[in-house]
Amino acid sequence: MTQAKTGDTVHFHYTGTLDDGTVFDSSEGREPLSFTLGAGQIIPGLDNAIDGMAVGEQKTVTVAADEAYGPWQPEARQAIPRDQIPPHIPVEPGTQLQMQAPSGEPIPVVVAEVSDAEVVLDANHPLAGKDLTFAVEVVAIG
Repeated sequence: MTQAKTGDTVHFHYTGTLDDGTVFDSSEGREPLSFTLGAGQIIPGLDNAIDGMAVGEQKTVTVAADEAYGPWQPEARQAIPRDQIPPHIPVEPGTQLQMQAPSGEPIPVVVAEVSDAEVVLDANHPLAGKDLTFAVEVVAIG
């Protein structure tokens, strides 16, 4: 039976859950996710877990935060004086915005806190600092 190896295109179904059982993402009802094994297209811990799996094989794997979206980093939060944000930009907590790095690269951020004086933006990935559990099934290799 063919096992997934580096360079293979792997198609798999998955359900990702947090420690409390909350589902944060799933391919249920959708096409399987496809990626090239070992190419850095998915989080490292999941890439490593799928290496060696065969078509039809299922497993549940817990991926530590360091092998997922990394640790939560306090320095990824930045307070911006409220008067420096144009009035047409929404600043309610939870709003997703996009900043621009000095290199011109877009940086997704979320409004974390708002006061009369400032708006705190958080560039951490929403799943940073969390261990993730994935139920996976390889459906095709090729």
